[in-house]
Amino acid sequence: MKIKKIAKEYALITFSTLFIVVGVYFFKFPNNFTFGGVTGISVVIGRITPFTPGTVNLILNVLLLILGFIFIGKGFTLKTVYSSMLLSGCLSALEKIYPLRQPLTDQPMLDLVFAVALPAFGSALLFNIDASSGGTDIVALILKKYSTCDIGRALFFSDVLITLSAFFVFDIKTALFSTLGLLSKSLAIDNVIESINLAKYFNVVCSNPNTICDYIVNELHRSATVLDAKGAYSHKHNYVVLTALRRPQAVQLRRYIKRVEPEAFILISNTSEIIGKGFHE
Repeated sequence: MKIKKIAKEYALITFSTLFIVVGVYFFKFPNNFTFGGVTGISVVIGRITPFTPGTVNLILNVLLLILGFIFIGKGFTLKTVYSSMLLSGCLSALEKIYPLRQPLTDQPMLDLVFAVALPAFGSALLFNIDASSGGTDIVALILKKYSTCDIGRALFFSDVLITLSAFFVFDIKTALFSTLGLLSKSLAIDNVIESINLAKYFNVVCSNPNTICDYIVNELHRSATVLDAKGAYSHKHNYVVLTALRRPQAVQLRRYIKRVEPEAFILISNTSEIIGKGFHE
């Protein structure tokens, strides 16, 4: 079971990293979008040096991985190493296999959407399983270990500086698109993570909780908590069933309750922060 879990995790890391590769190579690099991170630095350095962005990205990631091993040691996760090297290797390979001399489309805004959305989706999947694609995340881990500075703010300002460099290296249109990409990136990642983790929290006020609980345990393979309750108006004795479910399970439970307990009062809330067995440990 442990081997199966590890294999599943690394398959997901591979899938997520390939999303980042597609977004960066086919949409970010050819348009010279520079909205932060190692890939953003690579675009700038690739413009002012003979090296390609993919080569610069590989060199920077290798240097950061070495720093990670030196300063972080055992706390430096293999997931990050694997994702970082896969990302750098794929970018360098694509430059040789499928070189791009110009953007895929003549619509910069369309390219920007994919340059933000695809890496954001891939990064969100990685963050959700406690992994990352390396790059400036390694700097964050080092700062976290050896300083008390606000890491999130430090990384944000580094992204801002990288983006501002586009105003000196590229034309104003590219720089403005890069600025828009920076503003969109963090929002996109947060929204994707929230969407992935979205679950439904049920408060079911009913007179017969046993039937509902049996369905939750035996059919949905979840658990629930049952509380005694008393109506404020009717003073009638009732029960409250509390449970948290994934979205497909929530649909099943709602339909079941309406069929077997049509008089039940159901409160359903969205939540993306559930910590415990069956959710985030």
